[in-house]
Amino acid sequence: MHLEGMKLYMMTSCPYCQRVLHFLDRHDLTLDLVDTTQPGNLDELERIGGKRQVPCLVVDGKPMYESTDIVAYLKALTAES
Repeated sequence: MHLEGMKLYMMTSCPYCQRVLHFLDRHDLTLDLVDTTQPGNLDELERIGGKRQVPCLVVDGKPMYESTDIVAYLKALTAES
């Protein structure tokens, strides 16, 4: 299932990002991924949330940090559907 209206800012080398990505894989979920190692993406992340911390899940323009919070949010969201 593709989760509309969400973007995950991440780096593949980040273990906390990997936690979120593994959750997505295990639950057959997809969303828009933004690799912050690519030019301009880290600046975009900073404009959205005021910091360069990953992972960052942006839902309807609002940033959510911390991998455990992101996974809990996604888990609750998918339990509703």
